[in-house]
Amino acid sequence: MTPAVTIEPLITAPQIAARVGELAKTIADRLPSDLMIIALLRGSFVFTSDLIRALHLAGAQPQVDFMTLSSYGKGTSSSGEVVINRDVGEPVEGRDVLIVDDILESGRTLTFARNLLRERKAKSIRIAVLLEKPGKRQFDVTADFVGFSIEDKFVVGYGLDYANYFRELPYIGVVQE
Repeated sequence: MTPAVTIEPLITAPQIAARVGELAKTIADRLPSDLMIIALLRGSFVFTSDLIRALHLAGAQPQVDFMTLSSYGKGTSSSGEVVINRDVGEPVEGRDVLIVDDILESGRTLTFARNLLRERKAKSIRIAVLLEKPGKRQFDVTADFVGFSIEDKFVVGYGLDYANYFRELPYIGVVQE
């Protein structure tokens, strides 16, 4: 049953589309065209699909793989432990890798992913996130490419969820309980 909440729009679909296009151009200008994108599922799937199409338009030809990491479960705060639910299928050794995630908050999940890919000998590792909450950082990780910097509010839409609901929204909204 869908949670009984109100969602206040924060970032519109046109704003997201424009920013994803800008990010893709910047990424294509700075990174090798044959980079390997590793999308952290599930929250990043919408952002990743729009980003790789925009990267194509910018002249890049990335490979794409997926990793599912979780630390939230069904709540609105992290459990504190990162779990690999699905690992990448392609080797990363010697590859230029771009980790794509939906949101950088504490940095726990992205630190885990970055360290794992370092252990697997990726040539370089960069990070792209749709959203970041600078005030919530607990780990020493910085995104190389950021869509939007937002305040510490619980957001949904454009792939981000609340108990696996609201991913389908074409915009980013703040949950009001």
